Amino acid sequence: QVQLQESGPGLVKPSQTLSLTCTVSGGSITTSYYYWSWIRQPPGKGLEWMGAIAYEGSNYHSPFLKSRTSVSRDTSKNQFSLQLSSVTPEDTAVYYCTRATVGTRDYYYWGQGTQVTVSS
Repeated sequence: QVQLQESGPGLVKPSQTLSLTCTVSGGSITTSYYYWSWIRQPPGKGLEWMGAIAYEGSNYHSPFLKSRTSVSRDTSKNQFSLQLSSVTPEDTAVYYCTRATVGTRDYYYWGQGTQVTVSS
């Protein structure tokens, strides 16, 4: 059974960089053919896909977030991470890490989510 767990600060100040880590157990992040994504949900809004890293290391990010988003991984720790730069209060959301099969949007496995608030 694959399990994902997000970790990171719950409060970030405006203009700073948000950093979150997802620790994966029960399966390797290098296993074919999965990709590992970050998805967020601002209060009162729908889910927003932010970016991903695939099993072989390819990166993908949402064009709506442009260059603010970076997804990386540490295969030795079986973790992948999100960095979101220049945050504003509009980046306040519950952030989730997920797994899906390449070529699909079937996000079958999810972390429990972590609340991040951007405020001074």
